[in-house]
Amino acid sequence: MMEERANLMHMMKLSVKVLLQSALSLGRSLDADHAPLQQFFVVMEHCLKHGLKVKKSFIGQNKSFFGPLELVEKLCPEASDIATSVRNLPELKTAVGRGRAWLYLALMQKKLADYLKVLIDNKHLLSEFYEPEALMMEEEGMVIVGLLVGLNVLDANLCLKGEDLDSQVGVIDFSLYLKDVQELDGGKEHERITDVLDQKNYVEELNRHLSCTVGDLQSKIDGLEKTNSKLQEELSAATDRICSLQEEQQQLREQNELIRERSEKSVEITKQDTKVELETYKQTRQGLDEMYSDVWKQLKEEKKVRLELEKELELQIGMKTEMEIAMKLLEKDTHEKQDTLVALRQQLEEVKAINLQMFHKVQSAESCLQQKDEAITSFEEKNNQVMSSMKQMEERLQLSERARRGAEERSHKLQQELGGRTCALQQQLSQLHEQCSSLEKELKSEKEQRQALQRELQQEKDTSSLLRAELQQVEGLKKELRELQDEKVELQKVCEEQEQALQEMGLHLSQSKLKMEDIKEVNKALKGHTWLKDDEATHCKQCEKEFSISRRKHHCRHCGHIFCNTCSSNELALPSYPRPVRVCDSCHTLLLQRCSSTGS
Repeated sequence: MMEERANLMHMMKLSVKVLLQSALSLGRSLDADHAPLQQFFVVMEHCLKHGLKVKKSFIGQNKSFFGPLELVEKLCPEASDIATSVRNLPELKTAVGRGRAWLYLALMQKKLADYLKVLIDNKHLLSEFYEPEALMMEEEGMVIVGLLVGLNVLDANLCLKGEDLDSQVGVIDFSLYLKDVQELDGGKEHERITDVLDQKNYVEELNRHLSCTVGDLQSKIDGLEKTNSKLQEELSAATDRICSLQEEQQQLREQNELIRERSEKSVEITKQDTKVELETYKQTRQGLDEMYSDVWKQLKEEKKVRLELEKELELQIGMKTEMEIAMKLLEKDTHEKQDTLVALRQQLEEVKAINLQMFHKVQSAESCLQQKDEAITSFEEKNNQVMSSMKQMEERLQLSERARRGAEERSHKLQQELGGRTCALQQQLSQLHEQCSSLEKELKSEKEQRQALQRELQQEKDTSSLLRAELQQVEGLKKELRELQDEKVELQKVCEEQEQALQEMGLHLSQSKLKMEDIKEVNKALKGHTWLKDDEATHCKQCEKEFSISRRKHHCRHCGHIFCNTCSSNELALPSYPRPVRVCDSCHTLLLQRCSSTGS
């Protein structure tokens, strides 16, 4: 494959050289019958077929170079006219004929080199048609494009109608390239005459390429300006969005502060309520403790009185039974009183637990305390009555010692009195039961109030959970703000990079304009200097190194010879050029010596 590429490369150089020489001798206009032009198309066809992949179909194997050429229509819209005209030709029936017609039309348009350059720049698309080691996939393809640029000087008048492009046999005729040395020497004089025309056409071609590049750069600048305007609009939208988010954040902060103040106020109020409830609870507890101690003292006194009565009744045998019955009744009464006191204590403990949470029900509690005070006073009155009755009993016992006879009568009277007292005690017990029922109703109402307070507490918990969710949303908004700020920084960086790219593009444009002016000045200066052709120089005149793709050719604007970049990197202002131009090292030293001698 490497040998084939090298051979095809040499043949392409020879065919282009012979074609240019013959065209210059004939006046730069060529017809389809011109033999070097036909051989050029044959060599070009072999170069395009080199390394071409074989596509299998139902009919058979297909190996045509028209497939890659069809890609030019997609990559370069200017080639659409060629493709449509080739497809509309009725004489062409095969892909090979269409490919040859495409080459003819591209050469007539003087854009064959441009179209092939577009293809080679997109090698990822050519990989579908060519092998990796094909001529069009390697560096030789770019060299061929450079050779084809020189053909833009020619004017080809090719008629496709009536020619059988499908059945032509592509065989290279080597006899055209085997000429005598005398003919070559005789053609040198003619070549010197045509050098100036070649240089003029070359400069025109370069000008055309530079104008194309300037147009491309201008379109790129327009695209960059459009993208820059879009980015600026996006930046303005982002800044507006950031401002709106900041305003929303401030509003949320204000709402958060208001909610915090309200919650703090509610917490302070609840603390004050609990303090007042604790104080009332302590006061009620002290009052109840005093009541309990008084009742306990009264019970102890009653027990002492009972013991004294038992001792006195032991002395009285006749009245013993009656006194025991009376004492049993009294004991029952006392036990019932103790049970009622225990129930009252339990109720009071429940009232205490409820009063811790119900400060706004203080008035109802005070009314309950007043009722309890009345009950205690009634208990004290009853105890006083019992004490008075006991004193009367003592008097009656003393009287019974004096007169046993009247004891029976007195005993009957005592029984009657005890029956009345039992009825009174029963009435008092019924009153106590009524009081217990009223206390139970109050306890139920207090329980309902407690449930209402629990509901309010649940509502406050719900509000607190909502506040927490709002705080989490505020944190999420903060994160979004940070992300937007990061995006803003990235967009600013992108804008700065694009501004730098625009500046660089402006510099490239100014440099390209300067190069255009330099080329025009070179064209003017060529009339006074012998300009050496590119084909004649294969080595640098100073260092004698061979030229290649990496080591390119450069003309010295003073002497007209060709040098490499290292040997012609100097620039000086010449009389025929208004700006400094490229000069070789020897001319540079010579001109400096002249300037120093004229100055001295």
